[in-house]
Amino acid sequence: MKVMPFLEVAMVQADVVWESPQKNREMLTEQLAKMKPSVDLIVFPELFTTGFTMRATEFAEPMNGTTVQWMQHWAKEKNAAIMGSVIVAENNNYYNRCLFVYPSGKVLFYDKKHAFTLAGEDRVYTSGQRKEIITLKGWKICPLICYDLRFPVWARNVENYDVLIYVANWPVPRITAWDTLLKARAIENLCYTIGVNRVGLDGNEHVYPGHSMAYDFLGKPLISMHTNEPVIAYVTLEKKGLEASRKKLSFLNDKDAFTIL
Repeated sequence: MKVMPFLEVAMVQADVVWESPQKNREMLTEQLAKMKPSVDLIVFPELFTTGFTMRATEFAEPMNGTTVQWMQHWAKEKNAAIMGSVIVAENNNYYNRCLFVYPSGKVLFYDKKHAFTLAGEDRVYTSGQRKEIITLKGWKICPLICYDLRFPVWARNVENYDVLIYVANWPVPRITAWDTLLKARAIENLCYTIGVNRVGLDGNEHVYPGHSMAYDFLGKPLISMHTNEPVIAYVTLEKKGLEASRKKLSFLNDKDAFTIL
């Protein structure tokens, strides 16, 4: 597979309407329609059709449901991959599932490993048991979800991925942790790291401040959306600089060996 020298990513910091999939799809359709061309990957926040609800029985969709079909339509229309997490029902379980939809319509996914026990997510959603490394235009991408950010062992770059992407509903009281840990994941994994958070107020009165960010492989900020307003930001990732830095520094060669049981 030919490796593209640059990867253009659109980060969609959205004000997600509480428990209203149709309104959220309509809102994001407006955002997609005005998005600039030549984007390779479009990233939505965690649970972008509902907000961080525990009412999975009411809002879960199958893998061939309305939201997946909507993502497939827009991935083809924009000729760009689209990712973000939604509630999926499968085999009598509910998953907080990050979908990755290619322009061809092909769908890959990652199920959130670390359920947020403080909100009771572990009592509603089934935890995923594997990472998913996704290839787009020769770039290796590791998608993770929100609370996963607090667990560096799970994110450890043993697969030699290029980009680590977190989609999130991360609230105001703990936003310093979000800012700090995103940068740390970039540095320790010698990779580009992107975090896309939501804004606004949810049905549980939690306030979300945005702070969607992108860091390079040395922890240098490429873009920082320190605003509580909905916004689309674009960041261009460059493969040559990443590879040169890894070759020169070779930090990943010295990483600890371990097996996740």
